Amino acid sequence: MMKRRKLNLLALAAAMTATVPLAHAQASAPTWPTKTVRILVGFPGGSTPDIVARSLAEPLSKVLGQPVIVENKAGASGNIAADQVAKATDDHTIGIVINGNLTSAKMLYPKLPYDPATDFSYLSLLATAPLVLVAPANAPEGAAFFAAAAKAGDKWNYGSVGTGSVGHLGMEVLKSKSKGLLPMHIPFKGNPEVITGLLGGEIQMGLVPPGIAMPQVKAGKLKAIGLAGGRSAVVPEVAPLADAGVRDFNLEVWTALVGPAKLSKAAQDRLNAEVPKIIRSEETRQKLLGQGWQALDTSPEGLRTRIKEEAATMSSIISARGIKLE
Repeated sequence: MMKRRKLNLLALAAAMTATVPLAHAQASAPTWPTKTVRILVGFPGGSTPDIVARSLAEPLSKVLGQPVIVENKAGASGNIAADQVAKATDDHTIGIVINGNLTSAKMLYPKLPYDPATDFSYLSLLATAPLVLVAPANAPEGAAFFAAAAKAGDKWNYGSVGTGSVGHLGMEVLKSKSKGLLPMHIPFKGNPEVITGLLGGEIQMGLVPPGIAMPQVKAGKLKAIGLAGGRSAVVPEVAPLADAGVRDFNLEVWTALVGPAKLSKAAQDRLNAEVPKIIRSEETRQKLLGQGWQALDTSPEGLRTRIKEEAATMSSIISARGIKLE
């Protein structure tokens, strides 16, 4: 009897010991995601935020073990999609936004339905790109372009992805730095439409990300007048606008990954762990570089700092140019 009881106790101890690694594994296993993850993009397919989203979606799906789909919710310079992300409650909706959604939208839209400062969980910067000033293929080059633009005055137009966008605000800064530059603004739904406007003669210039501009430039259909900022590894063949006489003009567009403010800690922790690995991978870096983007991740705190600094700059631009929206 004593021998049997001893054997039973040993068996029980062995069983309890065996369950410890299993319990530990269960406790440390990821608890998010449990279903399909949606990435909302506020611009059409083929736009620069869409390119970044689709570069991220496939590798993210592999590491998360759940489908990751990109949904385009174009309109209002990306603010429609940003608002949907801010109000998402399913814990599986995140979004890719651009500068303006987080740095200037609140200053431009008094009735903006979301608050960039409080309605999002900031996850990471994803990619940056300088902007290229592009014009029709028959436009003059360098300083001669600005001389022709000054002569045309407000008879020339420029395009952007919408009022208050980086392309719009950037052109207003450019106008203030180039004497006589007075083109009128025509807003479009996305950069592909800006390109169409240039090719069709509806507009005579625009500040466009290199991933959208350079295929048309290399095909001889558009001309790159210059780069907003210094030379860039993304487009080493394009000279800075400083060479054409425009000084102190630095501008880039960037995309960031955000979630609703109430995104669970499990979701934020998992994304903060996996997204930087994807962005830093050679495959993603080369894919984005080929599309005209420099892969660049940050911590949530780093993204928050960037937003704060750029918001101050944009506020100054908006105030100086008297830009207002209803």
